[in-house]
Amino acid sequence: MKAHAYAALTATTPLEPFELERRGVRANDVLIEILYCGVCHSDIHQARGEWGNSVFPMVPGHEIVGRVTQVGAQAKKFSVGDLVGVGCMVDSCRTCSSCKSGTEQYCLGHLSLTYNSTEQDQKTPTQGGYSSHIVVDESFVLRVDPKLDVKAVAPLLCAGITTYSPLKHWKIGKGHRVGVLGLGGLGHMAVKFAVAFGAEVTVISTSSAKEQDAKRLGAHHFLLSTDQGQVEAAACSFDFILDTVSGSHDLNAVLGMIKLDGNLVLVGVPTEAPPVHPFSLIMPRRSVSGSAIGGIKETQEMLDFCAAKGIVSDVEMIRMSQINEAYDRVLKGDVRYRFVIDLKAR
Repeated sequence: MKAHAYAALTATTPLEPFELERRGVRANDVLIEILYCGVCHSDIHQARGEWGNSVFPMVPGHEIVGRVTQVGAQAKKFSVGDLVGVGCMVDSCRTCSSCKSGTEQYCLGHLSLTYNSTEQDQKTPTQGGYSSHIVVDESFVLRVDPKLDVKAVAPLLCAGITTYSPLKHWKIGKGHRVGVLGLGGLGHMAVKFAVAFGAEVTVISTSSAKEQDAKRLGAHHFLLSTDQGQVEAAACSFDFILDTVSGSHDLNAVLGMIKLDGNLVLVGVPTEAPPVHPFSLIMPRRSVSGSAIGGIKETQEMLDFCAAKGIVSDVEMIRMSQINEAYDRVLKGDVRYRFVIDLKAR
């Protein structure tokens, strides 16, 4: 099946129109007409070869919302016309301990990412959501509640679950003082979820211009990280800091704001590995951890939670032809807070 898309043909050229062949619908597959696809910073990292594992041609996009237009003969979860989502993965080995425990995102066999990866044969390239259609096994497709603002649901499939999962894993809730480092695509979702869970939330940012938005999103406090006085006043005060920043920054300074037995959890990925001094961890017994997306069960839980609470992303809509301009603006921090491609817009 032919699908129309935009692809990166090399790491140094702009994305351009591209035609790809999607597989035929297998017994357990669903064919999805893509309506909206979010633009994630990792799309830029991958399309520009910044993580060293890029394979071209590449069709990015792993924040996908669309409608089912065909179901396989044995597919039971969805019907034609259903509103669905696809996130960062489209298959896994399904037999390892991670897959069996519902944490497919940490598959020990072969995890098939939505793009710049391969299917379970480890040969066939996967291509993502900057395209008109996608075919996915129903086990990796998610149900979307149509009562939500559907275009603003798309970023929940990455930015949403990437922040929801660690907050749930570390059982963040009432009584916790939480810092959200960085107020971008990930950070603004972290604020919404941490507030919804009942935590006392502080946005930590290098930009004072973000303070008004932080409060609008529900944050209780704002800390300007370039103000040494504010940083020193916050020493040993947070139970948990979620670091969403993808640019270079000083982790030791961030760790200094975490209290005894507190946690710094990384979900942003700078292109250069930041140094951490052992004493930043030893005193006072702090931890640094990382977290990826959630498994399929947890991602569906997140979508259902969002439907119950009316939580979606703050988005700016673009046409597919505006993707290169959008990439440039993401790198400048010029988006509040996630670009979403309207695949039907002309």
